[in-house]
Amino acid sequence: MKSSEIRQKFLDFFESHGHTVVASSPLVPGNDPTLLFTNAGMVQFKDVFLGQDKRPYVRAASSQRCVRAGGKHNDLENVGYTARHHTFFEMLGNFSFGDYFKRNAILFAWDFLTGTLNIPREKLWVTVYAEDDEAADIWLNEVGVEPSRVVRIATTDNFWQMGDTGPCGPCSEIFYDHGPDVAGGPPGSPDADGDRYIEIWNLVFMQYNRDSAGTLHPLPKPSVDTGMGLERISAVMQHVHSNYDIDLFQSLIKAAARATGTGNLADNSLKVIADHIRACSFLITDGVIPGSEGRGYVLRRIIRRAIRHGYKLGQKQPFFHQLVEDLSQVMGQAYPELTAAKKRVAAVLLQEEERFAETLENGMQILETALSQKIKVLDGETAFRLYDTFGFPIDLTADIARERGITVDHDGFEQAMARQREQARAANKFTMQEGIEYTGSQTTFYGYDTLQHEGQVLAIYKQGSAVDFVEAGDEAVVVLDQTPFYAESGGQAGDSGELLAANGTFEVTDTQKIQAGVFGHKGLLRSGRLVVRDSVQARVNPQTRVSTANNHSATHLLHAALRKVLGMHVTQKGSLVDSNRLRFDFSHNAPMSADEIRETERLVNEQVRNNTVVEVATMPYDDAIKRGAMALFGEKYTDVVRVIGMGEFSTELCGGTHVPQVGQIGLFKIVAESGVAAGIRRVEAVTGKGAIDYVQQREAQLLEIAHALKANPQEVTQKIAQIIDNVRQTEKELARLKTKMASSQGADLAPQAHDINGVKVLAANLENADAKTLRETLDQLKDKLKTCAIVLSTVADGKVTLIAGVSADLTSKVKAGELVNFVAQQVGGKGGGRPDMAQAGGTQPEQLPRALEGVKDWVEKKNVV
Repeated sequence: MKSSEIRQKFLDFFESHGHTVVASSPLVPGNDPTLLFTNAGMVQFKDVFLGQDKRPYVRAASSQRCVRAGGKHNDLENVGYTARHHTFFEMLGNFSFGDYFKRNAILFAWDFLTGTLNIPREKLWVTVYAEDDEAADIWLNEVGVEPSRVVRIATTDNFWQMGDTGPCGPCSEIFYDHGPDVAGGPPGSPDADGDRYIEIWNLVFMQYNRDSAGTLHPLPKPSVDTGMGLERISAVMQHVHSNYDIDLFQSLIKAAARATGTGNLADNSLKVIADHIRACSFLITDGVIPGSEGRGYVLRRIIRRAIRHGYKLGQKQPFFHQLVEDLSQVMGQAYPELTAAKKRVAAVLLQEEERFAETLENGMQILETALSQKIKVLDGETAFRLYDTFGFPIDLTADIARERGITVDHDGFEQAMARQREQARAANKFTMQEGIEYTGSQTTFYGYDTLQHEGQVLAIYKQGSAVDFVEAGDEAVVVLDQTPFYAESGGQAGDSGELLAANGTFEVTDTQKIQAGVFGHKGLLRSGRLVVRDSVQARVNPQTRVSTANNHSATHLLHAALRKVLGMHVTQKGSLVDSNRLRFDFSHNAPMSADEIRETERLVNEQVRNNTVVEVATMPYDDAIKRGAMALFGEKYTDVVRVIGMGEFSTELCGGTHVPQVGQIGLFKIVAESGVAAGIRRVEAVTGKGAIDYVQQREAQLLEIAHALKANPQEVTQKIAQIIDNVRQTEKELARLKTKMASSQGADLAPQAHDINGVKVLAANLENADAKTLRETLDQLKDKLKTCAIVLSTVADGKVTLIAGVSADLTSKVKAGELVNFVAQQVGGKGGGRPDMAQAGGTQPEQLPRALEGVKDWVEKKNVV
């Protein structure tokens, strides 16, 4: 039975028993900071089990894609060494939210395995928690499992809990006996770690709530959470012992063999590659991109491990991305989102392959040298150098070392890493915070509602040191108890304005957070004197604030528009908003086309014209997420958050300042689109007056171009096309003339060649020639002179261009690269190339005549006879 059939039979079985089939959730858990990746089927139902969410159904079934390659659950290092460990796997699960409990869960599982899949009863063993008499009674007396095959386990292996506190309960596991030919004993026995008895299904009975004191309290509505690995049950149904022998993996292993040019399908490296293409492709599909931290770094580790195994098989060209199409054919029907994203996935993988290829070979040489020594442990400094200089994740280095029976000094690696972090931290320390040790009250922010507010000076810092006062001309940082000034955060620049005291005026040029709730007003005292405890009138520059709000609100609209135009994989990766323009970084692996840019602008400006009211609400974080608010990746949110809604088009969590209605933005115009990192694009745009100024500048430029072309603005494109066509024709004619000149010069130069024992040697300078003309002349001279060694040169703008050619029958004695370098070194340059043709340059044309004269003697000394 194929894996796809088993998956479908499972879902159909539970749907026929009143379960709602729920689609797999993404591999990135929705707003769950406790998990790096979705690692079990219950993750998407976590809030339901905790009583924080209610679904319209009480029974559910799913085939959940999972990743265990980082954080607490990490199987990455075991992939390739065992028959059942994977970075990516599918978890078949059925769930009850306060509906049925142990009896139905057990009967459903047994019916599916022995009825639908027709697995012999005698092949199945079960375990129960030692104290769970209820589950044991159901297995023994209702299902009728032989008592010898029901094992009570007293350890935590059979007692599940979500955390130190909260829902928990006993488990009942189902094992499959692969037969006496495989080593290992039944569950609970001393040799239970063998491979004969393999767990295929775990039934978790959430029966209790554990309080902070460790006491168990019965839940009012006990629930069920089960999980069965599709790969493991497929191995059972396909009568193979290793997961890598099932149909799904065999297709991918064959594809990996094709891509790497490997004939041995049993090679473990092919298993690693087949496993890793699944994890990498689905992670990218779900919006993760290779990076240097968090989920992105885990993805990079998996990709680079796969690339290294390809390298180990002899494949030194990009190959990994080619397998995306094969994976789509195998799993695309079950997960259509993979098929929809496959071009983007392949492009991201290719980019990462090319990036790693630049350092892989050099890094491998260093590692091979280190491992070839008689050592048992690779030192941490070398491991860190491989990571820092050549991009080798520590587990990749450890994986390679393990193949030689060598371990890695992880503590030494971490110490080297800590030193680098400390150095980076010291180098990047925020200048406003240097020397400022503030211990007073926090600042209360009133800037959402007003641009003017009374405040009292709590502290003043001059050159980082606390002072009691400042005088005219002094630069300082002023802390107020209350302020309307927005301090830079969330990508929005800090406000500017002024603080008016009875005896002085302080110009605020920037506002930053000294601490989380302490606002520092940075600027210059223009006049008078400012003293701690002075009362001030704090006034924000209204023009700057309005322009900044325009750009910030436009950023929210831009984010929503990009997701509509480019796809839902687009997520914010950074932003900067000030009064002049907005900058928005987002996840996407290809440059935006002109049509995509235009469509994005159209969508944003359509919302601007609709003049939607911007709704601002404060609510608990969980309520905001249920409302559909987008939480930005990497941002930290408090329990109570601020939600910015712009109709149905955009809803985001945001602490910044915004326009009251989006019509105030006036006009939105994208002025630049570029790449800033692997898989990260950047859009820069202007709004309002800035957008109008930009359009008018472009219009003025168009009029200037039209004037220069002596054409109307609407005729400019046609006129330029005509000019380009004329230039191309002229270039063709020029190329023809240069070719003719090369032929003529070749004919003229050939008689000047010196004959040295049958070898024609020629060195000459061509005036008004370019590199192409030199090459063409060289080819013609080689055809005429047959056995020959030739050096041609030309001089332009004070620089020498050289080309050397040697006939094929002479390259065993004279190399073109050596010949051209002989001349180049005399004119202040160097070069190289093939044995029969090489190029070079120089910066001392005055030395060229003497250098060319020496060619004849140089060739003669090579003993060309």
